[in-house]
Amino acid sequence: MSRVHRIVREAFSANPLDGEGSFRFGGRWSSAGTRVVYAAEHLSLAMVEYFVHIDSEDPPKVLILVSIEIPDTLSRMRIDIDSLPSDWRGAPPPGEIARIGDAFAARVTEALLWVPSAVVRGEFNVMINPAHRDFKQVTVADTERFTYDPRFYERRPKGGTRSRALRTRAV
Repeated sequence: MSRVHRIVREAFSANPLDGEGSFRFGGRWSSAGTRVVYAAEHLSLAMVEYFVHIDSEDPPKVLILVSIEIPDTLSRMRIDIDSLPSDWRGAPPPGEIARIGDAFAARVTEALLWVPSAVVRGEFNVMINPAHRDFKQVTVADTERFTYDPRFYERRPKGGTRSRALRTRAV
């Protein structure tokens, strides 16, 4: 059994595996109108992936961490980074990246698609296909309130990224 994670706004936490967000808005790996569930292989990756989309002037008030259990026997496919165009990490990403996830969802042959993170090199996000026949084996293991450390939102003066304590100890 593998555990993956996602962070959602409280308003969407009642059905965190319905793929509604991707259906409404799309994402790097899927177009609007395609229903998939995005998750990350590590909690820290889920934090970073969500954080890059937060408006620092108006961060969400309540977030929920959703831990998801996936049987190791579920069918899966993994995208090789070498098969992607050189600008796949761009913002916005090239359209062919979303078409990869759209095709995965439409084929319904694999339950999971492991895709490289555009934010953290060497780590992977997991797209879960709720239309796959084995999707019922994917379960929410746990949910809990989640907050980012307030330092994530602090503005730092230019050139001043280290705390005074760290600067005085530096040799």
